[in-house]
Amino acid sequence: MCGAFRGFGANQAQFAMEGVMDRLAAAVGISGWEIRKRNVIAPGDVWGPGQIMDDGCLGAEACLDAAREGYAAAVAAGKAVGIGLGLKNSGLGNGAKEVARAVVRFEPDGAVEVRHSWTEMGQGVHTVARQVAAQELGVGPGRIRVVVDTTRELGAGQTTGSRGTVMGAGSVADACARARADGCRVGVDYEGEYRVDWTQPMSSGVANPVIHSTFSYAAQVVVLDRETGEIEKVLAVHDVGRAVNPSLCEGQVEGAVHMGLGYALSEDLPADERGFPVHTTLKALGILRPKDVPPMEVVLVECPQPNSPFGIKGVGEIGLVPTAGAVAAALADLDGEWRTSLPMRR
Repeated sequence: MCGAFRGFGANQAQFAMEGVMDRLAAAVGISGWEIRKRNVIAPGDVWGPGQIMDDGCLGAEACLDAAREGYAAAVAAGKAVGIGLGLKNSGLGNGAKEVARAVVRFEPDGAVEVRHSWTEMGQGVHTVARQVAAQELGVGPGRIRVVVDTTRELGAGQTTGSRGTVMGAGSVADACARARADGCRVGVDYEGEYRVDWTQPMSSGVANPVIHSTFSYAAQVVVLDRETGEIEKVLAVHDVGRAVNPSLCEGQVEGAVHMGLGYALSEDLPADERGFPVHTTLKALGILRPKDVPPMEVVLVECPQPNSPFGIKGVGEIGLVPTAGAVAAALADLDGEWRTSLPMRR
């Protein structure tokens, strides 16, 4: 585990695993895309900790297939190209009981109030709540007022791990269903709940424990100019299960790719012999400036997740899991050197 950064430790392991895949591909004379296609996870496969994957994992191959044309075109154009394929769970899992609640209330003035306890940190959870309520109640979004309720124990849990959209949409949808069943009476608090209590810890003794309820998948292609060595483009294909709001999803992916490129190429936090940071300014950390970020093309894939509200999987965590591996492969294609540590271009 490496701290609260998109990927929660998966990024480090993925950098190593993707590097292994690319070295194996080179050894047998096939492309990075081809070796991933031959070994991609499929429904019924047993994933690492023992979980048997369901139809939600169709998104992994769908992402690869959607990235194929862009990958092949860059190779045909003589560019240095790398591809990565990532998997990341949403939510907490591992036997944790995850519960989220929301309240829907019809006001005398015709407004519909939706209350929740999620932290809005720019990911658009208010918009998601409004969209779900508008669809489930059949009312215009202009009538809906979304409120962060800090006066009661709605039990949203952590706004981390791509949980906001999954848990929030489920709880708002349940509150709307309760309101419809009761005739949507004015002045009544209709409380809805979404609960994930079917995951199991690896220590449970179950042969094939359900470690996590939901996974997201992403394939990213990094294209380098052979003359300058600069990144020309990043193609980011992400399976989000259901894109509740495509614009918000694309923004999440773009922000994640920016983070992933900095993580892969330039960002570092060295410490001295006492354990104190050497750098004391944000500029010195090597964070990519806007002018240094290459063009991105975001493609959203929707392979619904069974047993998830509206088939949602989440997008926050998966965002930069494949990025560093794809950058490393592109750099190796450029100069024949395999990188084994990050950042790769401090």
